[in-house]
Amino acid sequence: MTSDSDSGRAAFDRRAWTEAYSRLSHLDPPQPEDQQRLAVAAYMLGRDEESAAWWERAYDEWLDRGELISAARCAGWLAIGLLIRGQVGLGGGWLARCATLLDEAGQDCAERGYLLLPEALRHIDAGGHDQAHDLAAQAVGMGRRYADRDLAAMGRHIQARALIRLGKFAAAVAIFDELMVELAADGLSPVVAGLVYCSAIEGCQEVRDLRRAEEWTAALTRWCTAQPDVVPFRGQCMVHRAQILTLHGAWSEAATEIDKAIRALGEQPAAGAAWYARAELHRRTGAFAQAEEAYRQTSRLGHDPQPGLALLRLAQGQVEAASAAIRRALGEATDRHRRGDLLGAYVEIVLAADDIVAASESTRELAGLAEDADSRPLAAGAAEAAGAIRLVEGDAQAALPQLRRAWTAWRDLDAPYEAGRVRVLIALACRELGDEDGAQMELDAAGWIFEQLGAVADQQRVQALIRPPDSAGRLTQREMQVLRLVASGKTNRAIAAELFLSDRTVARHVGNILAKLGVSSRSAATAYAYEHELL
Repeated sequence: MTSDSDSGRAAFDRRAWTEAYSRLSHLDPPQPEDQQRLAVAAYMLGRDEESAAWWERAYDEWLDRGELISAARCAGWLAIGLLIRGQVGLGGGWLARCATLLDEAGQDCAERGYLLLPEALRHIDAGGHDQAHDLAAQAVGMGRRYADRDLAAMGRHIQARALIRLGKFAAAVAIFDELMVELAADGLSPVVAGLVYCSAIEGCQEVRDLRRAEEWTAALTRWCTAQPDVVPFRGQCMVHRAQILTLHGAWSEAATEIDKAIRALGEQPAAGAAWYARAELHRRTGAFAQAEEAYRQTSRLGHDPQPGLALLRLAQGQVEAASAAIRRALGEATDRHRRGDLLGAYVEIVLAADDIVAASESTRELAGLAEDADSRPLAAGAAEAAGAIRLVEGDAQAALPQLRRAWTAWRDLDAPYEAGRVRVLIALACRELGDEDGAQMELDAAGWIFEQLGAVADQQRVQALIRPPDSAGRLTQREMQVLRLVASGKTNRAIAAELFLSDRTVARHVGNILAKLGVSSRSAATAYAYEHELL
């Protein structure tokens, strides 16, 4: 007859966490090895407090038996769990206890390598990426020396994250590929496997390697599906899946995944990313009030609501607020991956604020990041930004090649929303060149995309643009301001001073006005404005 201990251990080995926890917790008393299994099973079931209690109980048992290294290992895992949950003081105390026990034991062992991991992560948070990489490399070496595959894998994923922040994207991706092989061989413990999955997905997203991010997300989904009662990692898996679905235009499916992730994650810090994903969907569908509330919840959970919140302000017509927010966010961003998150939105917003110089500088930075990372999404964003700048400068002919390149890239990435937005810019370029048929075709295509997606605000904008415009109706609000001042007899320099613009920007606006009204001089533009009662 099979004992509860045997059946509980068998359930643990096949990752039936509920059964394993039930059987092993009824042992009277469970041995310290089984208490460690109970700690892992509780963690996989999302019972964090119970997991910590079992690690501490196993620690006491090993300590009573004089097994200092085994006790140190329990203290180390207890510390890691506490640090993941944000309990820095208590986690640090258990790390110190682990170190003390290892010093008392006086042995070289794999457990010393685990002490290096939190220190490496602290260096990453503090910007000491070289130090983090070196500490992680030491941990990897110790893991290999003592045949501890978990330690080696955790060290490798921290190395990869440090390399990303050092701008060495190809080296980081190579580590993730190596870890994929390790996971496929089922060579890691469940807690470490889950941590590596999530770290790899986040890393691939940081370097904009969408193909690998999708591959890792699919693998994590399969891993979670094989353990139906697992709780940690499942919520993060849903968030990652929702982000990919959103990119590919499956917004209804993405919303379902986001709602499930929010329920699964509760008040955990990781829930901030789920709320941000929800806010982004609300913004894109034109549900601005719901978006604002979701961004607020994002911030409450410690996740940065930018650049989405700034883009919401832009969509609401609050250009100054959007500009202030995105400038502040970019000014604080020091990591290359974070700047990559912000630069595309930054260019869009500062262009709306007539700051072409800042937009041009940021577009060059974005293009450099795209080249360094060999990132198709960043390259698409850089081409889109460059085309938008040329368009605002009044050079529609130069804008078109860049915009066509961006549209092709977004189409190839199966990113319909981004592709649709570029088609609107292409339409405006065609219109500036007098090709109204081309403009109408592009607007029709973009409108169809937005209708399929449910992108209400974008669809309304297209509908406003698709109506055959008269010359006056094509003037922007800023161009109308400039026209009124031109009609009052002011020079470009005087207009620039009054509107807080550069002389160059005013000259561009005047050139656009003359082209749109079909006149060749400032006096003719003034006469046209009075004749058509524009002033």
